[in-house]
Amino acid sequence: MQNQSPSNNTDPVSITLTDRLFDTLQRAIVEGEIAPGSKISEPELARQHGVSRGSLREAIGRLEARKLVERKPNIGARVVTLSYEQLIEIFQIREALEGMATRLAAQNMSDQEIEELQVLLEEHGQQIEEQQGQAYFQKQGDLDFHYRIVQGSKNHHLIGLLCDDLYHLLRMYRYQFGMRSKRSRQAYDEHHYLLNAIVARDPEMAELLMRQHIRSSRRNVEKMLLEK
Repeated sequence: MQNQSPSNNTDPVSITLTDRLFDTLQRAIVEGEIAPGSKISEPELARQHGVSRGSLREAIGRLEARKLVERKPNIGARVVTLSYEQLIEIFQIREALEGMATRLAAQNMSDQEIEELQVLLEEHGQQIEEQQGQAYFQKQGDLDFHYRIVQGSKNHHLIGLLCDDLYHLLRMYRYQFGMRSKRSRQAYDEHHYLLNAIVARDPEMAELLMRQHIRSSRRNVEKMLLEK
């Protein structure tokens, strides 16, 4: 969900340290620097990052809220271990929710937001050419095509679910199972079809295309995992 506004009684310096630590640990977990299943050692991390145990615990609590860390009785905090079943569930949820978000984006995105999305997709096309069609892995946040569309829905609950709760888990899967795919060019073409539907302000077509796009991605991931 969206980050809560800090309490007026909280030291601003502490907030800054906690935010920075949270971002650092989240990136390390998502990109595999801290491996799935790893035990979270509070003393070691506090020493390594030069922060108080209080700031560290707050950052870990936020990671737990994003489902990147889990606490177990008599074990403590660990990075989540992802399963095939969990990944398929995430794709099923995304198909429904991102379809809805794309429908709303076709209605609610401003002309300027759509123009910026067009520019972003052109940059992605250049990236694919540089990778010779072997990779299409987008940077997070505003540099992510799907993220921009969800934001364009203007629906705060959808944004919270897709851009916070599920977003980083999905990126963690992408890093864990590899980013290269023979579907790169096809995925890019599908993004173009989606963009055309949004430009045309056609919410029904936009939703249909997003659902088909995510379903194709899921089938591709299923095939890749079965081949491992």
